[in-house]
Amino acid sequence: MNRWLLFTGGVLACGPAGRPATPVPAVKPALEPQPSGTTALLQAVSAPSAAVVWVSGHAAAVLRSTDGGATWKRLAVPGAAADSLQFRDVQAIDARTAFVLAAGPGARSRIYKTGDGGHTWERQFTNGDSSAFYDCFAFWDARHGLAFSDAVAGQFVVRITGDGGASWPLVPAAALPPAQRGEGAFAASGTCVAAREDRYAWIGTGAADSARVLRTADGGHTWSIALVPIAGGAAAGLAALAFRDTLHGVALGGNVADPNTRTANVAVTEDGGWTWRLAPSPTFAGAVYGAAVVPGRAGWLMAVGPRGLDYSTDDGANWISLDTLAYWSVGFGSTDVGWAVGPGGRITRIVLPR
Repeated sequence: MNRWLLFTGGVLACGPAGRPATPVPAVKPALEPQPSGTTALLQAVSAPSAAVVWVSGHAAAVLRSTDGGATWKRLAVPGAAADSLQFRDVQAIDARTAFVLAAGPGARSRIYKTGDGGHTWERQFTNGDSSAFYDCFAFWDARHGLAFSDAVAGQFVVRITGDGGASWPLVPAAALPPAQRGEGAFAASGTCVAAREDRYAWIGTGAADSARVLRTADGGHTWSIALVPIAGGAAAGLAALAFRDTLHGVALGGNVADPNTRTANVAVTEDGGWTWRLAPSPTFAGAVYGAAVVPGRAGWLMAVGPRGLDYSTDDGANWISLDTLAYWSVGFGSTDVGWAVGPGGRITRIVLPR
């Protein structure tokens, strides 16, 4: 959705109702700004390892690093710059193979793939429906993935691939629940879709009366849906999902049109997305645009938005501020290292304490 997004020492934190919560490290994660070589708004990051990281954004920006972000190379996707594409999602398999999603109305929604580290690219999909707007996608592995568009004529639009993106057939409407009026996703960070092992996936929605999460357990062939207790509205709902396994996940969002108010914008699930309950919000005001779990660290989450970067060590029961600069997306390549990206070509490496 485009219209709102152009713009053991330790200390004890207090949980809800002031009760003691999980101890947080005495040493916070370290932030290391890295020169990207671009001033474009960066909206997505995918790190398949601690050394390899891909980033994408506006002005057809696609960048790759193979040395942990010490150096970055701008990659040229044929025709993308001339069309001023906005690559709002990137999904990397390894140092050589990655997919980028251009978000936009009609034919501006596209999927490209590289298998040689960005030297060459293949356009795999071009949206032929002028009413569709693809927001985000995700992959289970190099061959299996899914892509999501805002609803069209009251029906959700989901495509799946089982051949590495060579084809993207539509999921039949009968396999999806009906959509609310105006319902779609926020193409803010590439995290409105989350995929986990065994073909589980979840999609967070917004811009409708209620915020909801679509859920599949069979690789996208059939879907169920659940209400999430975060306020909906024309500019509100879910922008990010993060799951550490097939049961435990977090949904985040808020009102993207109100950057100055701190509202209830986080919900958690412990049953794979069937039910959700409210959890404490990050310390920064406004909406959460992106989120990520830290692999190998149970309970560790990162949340970012135009007003800051927070982390949690207890599945979102408590949040600690790391930065007040604007970020759009965050991702981790290992238990120790991640990256947050945002406006003005901002790339910040996040190093967690060991």
